[in-house]
Amino acid sequence: MSIRRDYSQPLFGSRGSLFTPRRLFVIGLLLGALPVLLLLRRDQAQQVTLGWLGIAPTATPFASDYATWGLERYQSGDVAGALELLAEAVRLRPDDVAYLYEYGVLLIENDRAEEAIPVADHALQVAPNDPRGYALKGRALMWTDSEAAIQITLLGLDVDPNFAPLYAVQGVAYTNSGRWNEGVLQTLRAIELAPNDVFVLRAAYTPLVNVGRYQDAINYLWQAISINPNLTAPYFELAYLYRIDRPEVNDPEMALALYDEILRLDPDNAKAYLRICETRANVPEARFDEAQPYCDHAIELDPEYGDAYVVRGRMQYLRRNYESAIDSFEAGIEYGSTKIECWYLRGLALYYLGDCREAWEVLQESRDRAQAQGEGESILANIEAGLGFITRNCPGFGQMSVPTALPPTPIPPTPIGGFGP
Repeated sequence: MSIRRDYSQPLFGSRGSLFTPRRLFVIGLLLGALPVLLLLRRDQAQQVTLGWLGIAPTATPFASDYATWGLERYQSGDVAGALELLAEAVRLRPDDVAYLYEYGVLLIENDRAEEAIPVADHALQVAPNDPRGYALKGRALMWTDSEAAIQITLLGLDVDPNFAPLYAVQGVAYTNSGRWNEGVLQTLRAIELAPNDVFVLRAAYTPLVNVGRYQDAINYLWQAISINPNLTAPYFELAYLYRIDRPEVNDPEMALALYDEILRLDPDNAKAYLRICETRANVPEARFDEAQPYCDHAIELDPEYGDAYVVRGRMQYLRRNYESAIDSFEAGIEYGSTKIECWYLRGLALYYLGDCREAWEVLQESRDRAQAQGEGESILANIEAGLGFITRNCPGFGQMSVPTALPPTPIPPTPIGGFGP
């Protein structure tokens, strides 16, 4: 069957006149309302029009956009970039405890823990019944004021007894205050509550290492790395464990492999180069001429890296290149290092170069510093041995009194020359 069409008629049949009075009235209303709608929605209309032309400006991101982008940066390992984005989210929503918490955590992970304390205080002010403010403040304090960290986390547990980061902070804080067993118990409780929380797993490192549970600490750090393999901090902590001089964990090759992985993630990481330098210098078959270039490169990447100068100075001293060692130790002090080598090895180097007066002054200062910093007996013995050498071998110092020395450890002999920096 076919349908025959009468082409003399309109497609939709006859419906009468298009412009009836009713239709004209409706059209008039629409035309009259259009200018009003355009005035009320001028910004949207302008945005749409510019969009059609391909020149529309970028829409202003919301706080949630910055927070999302920041957490994505963090997952990719860009901790500094994540901090900048979370800072913007907090600027737009200064009373949102979720943004405050993440921002404070990133301040701590960027070595700016002091700045996280007022952020935590503000979070507690706007949300006193949220455990995150308590956990953030405890985390900011756990290395510098362990007792205060414990007290603030106890308040947090009154709010939420199942918030794992509170227990993780307590694990570190109790350990730092000398209550090791409590530290371990709180750490294990945190892991039980949140076995996939990277912070909780990393926080286990301090309590467990202090009671000799190295392998447990290693296992938890590997687990943290498996959750987010882009963060460099767990690799540093894990590599340190493999450098401990204990037969059950000591594995310098594994430590070096971990530092190489850090450099794959962050090729210009000066700290990784310094740690490679230290690791290569501390193995039994150490070749300082092979290790030192890594320290040199760390300094090239960060010319104000005080500790890198100290490690380089130590190697120069052990190679009897005393002039260069003194320069390195002085640079270390200039750039903020407080490592005792900057004083006592520099003092010994000055003695070997025949500058007895300055050597005496530097060694005296190093003894005061060593006692104040709680340095070990071997370092104090080296200092007192150096002072004894001066009184016996330097004219004019024979009457100077030196405290009774502990049995000294071996000190490198005087220079034999021929060593470069």
